[in-house]
Amino acid sequence: VQLVESGGGLVQPGGSLRLSCAASGSIFRINNMGWGRQAPGKQRELVATISSGGSTNYVDSVKGRFTISRDTAKNTVYLQMNSLKPEDTAVYYCSAEITSTSRATMNYGGQGTQVTVSS
Repeated sequence: VQLVESGGGLVQPGGSLRLSCAASGSIFRINNMGWGRQAPGKQRELVATISSGGSTNYVDSVKGRFTISRDTAKNTVYLQMNSLKPEDTAVYYCSAEITSTSRATMNYGGQGTQVTVSS
């Protein structure tokens, strides 16, 4: 099983980006999915999660600006980021709890994608 993120880049303050993370491999079911981030010199924090049923949770600092969603048919999770601030600059990682075709359930993470908010 592999998670591959895309969509990062450089954006001006107030701008928007949409991150994608596609899961592939021997997947039976994808349970919870989420996005975390790690800024230089800071600990990694969980930014947003979405359950298999579509329930979402956000860290307070991104509420009202970020939206997490998923496309079950495509095994993909998205993070729409609006009104971006310089403090949103970080490497963003997706994660997922996946049950493989062997019925083993594990947590998987992507390699990360850089988001830089700067004028």
